[in-house]
Amino acid sequence: MVRCKERRTTTALCGSVGLFLLGCGLSMTVSAEQVTVFAAASLTNALSKIAKQYEAAHPADQIRLSFASSSVLARQIEQGAPAQIFLSADQKWMQYLQQKKQLDAQSRVNLLGNQLVLIAPVGQARTFSLQPNAAWAMGYRGRLCMGSSDSGVPAGLYAKQALISLNLWSSLKNRVVGTEDVRSALAFVERAECDLGVVYRTDAMISQKVKVMATFASTSHDPIIYPAALLPKATPAARQFLQYLNSSAAGQLWIQHGFWFKPQ
Repeated sequence: MVRCKERRTTTALCGSVGLFLLGCGLSMTVSAEQVTVFAAASLTNALSKIAKQYEAAHPADQIRLSFASSSVLARQIEQGAPAQIFLSADQKWMQYLQQKKQLDAQSRVNLLGNQLVLIAPVGQARTFSLQPNAAWAMGYRGRLCMGSSDSGVPAGLYAKQALISLNLWSSLKNRVVGTEDVRSALAFVERAECDLGVVYRTDAMISQKVKVMATFASTSHDPIIYPAALLPKATPAARQFLQYLNSSAAGQLWIQHGFWFKPQ
């Protein structure tokens, strides 16, 4: 069943969507245009609010959001998933699709930036520094949750780069619990199932159950950039929504959620 999104209030449901839009009633002026967006898990809160804001201003459009690790989403797109816009948490997976001619390269834009932080459950009394060869890492016996670098989760790749650059990886790699995406790493630390976690600053900001222990220097890992692009199935409505994501109206919400944003 498909719900008809109308300009006037109605509770009618379409029995079918075709040339005649049978059963939708005379009050309907236009059928909804659905835009499917595949986005990195770390964008969940901010993008959900932006989509609602956009729908309020464009009542003929419906924004459908699907969140997961960028690596998972890119592979789904490669296999033919019906997405129209892709927002990745790193350049690697966007470039992966571009090389396979699975996106509109001219629409590609570097939309957002972020930072990487070390977190612990609220109440953790011990302090942890992010200095090269930090002594605490040598005797660390807890669990460190972060996105799975083996699976190509961007947050995990950034975290591994940072720990290697600080000469901490060899001491901590056996304590690492790789998760399916960055929000899963956050959840493990929130439940104190992991003593430490590596997530984006924007993830830490949404939780009252974790605290930031330290921020990784931006020079310790590749720049955390979120590119966005249209996919081959993109409609004019999708193009319009992508433009909105890069507008000052959306920018206010991106910034409120802790992302670096500068319209391009």
